[in-house]
Amino acid sequence: MWIELIVCYFATVAFGVIFNGPTRIIWIGGFIGVSSWFIYSLAPVYTDASFVFATAVASLVAATLSHVFAKWFRVPVTNFSIQGIIPLVPGSKAYFTMRAFLDGEYIEGIELGIDTLLQAGAIAGGLVFALAIFSFGKGGIGQRYEEKRS
Repeated sequence: MWIELIVCYFATVAFGVIFNGPTRIIWIGGFIGVSSWFIYSLAPVYTDASFVFATAVASLVAATLSHVFAKWFRVPVTNFSIQGIIPLVPGSKAYFTMRAFLDGEYIEGIELGIDTLLQAGAIAGGLVFALAIFSFGKGGIGQRYEEKRS
């Protein structure tokens, strides 16, 4: 387990380098990626949750940590959130989906494709939910409309 987390940390930091993130915060992004992977890998084992729910919770944690660290370091949230969700992206499932279709195994391809889409949707849902939490109370279209009427 520890080796897996160490490899995940360095892979997440490497993606931060590839995305040309600021050097002073790439290491924090690695921590966020490791924490999301830790939750994703342990949630199904200890709570009997599905991998889609584990992905959603891990994505929510990664996005929440991204928002907190972005405020702390005064950088855009995407610098952290991209690194935080990289370990959760279902790249191998997408590959095996396409491979199943190319091999003529259409039922297996559909099953894997649905799993891939559910996991990608769980990532998006976790990110959006955290954004909604951190945007709460900042005012939106309705508040601006009321200010113009006054």
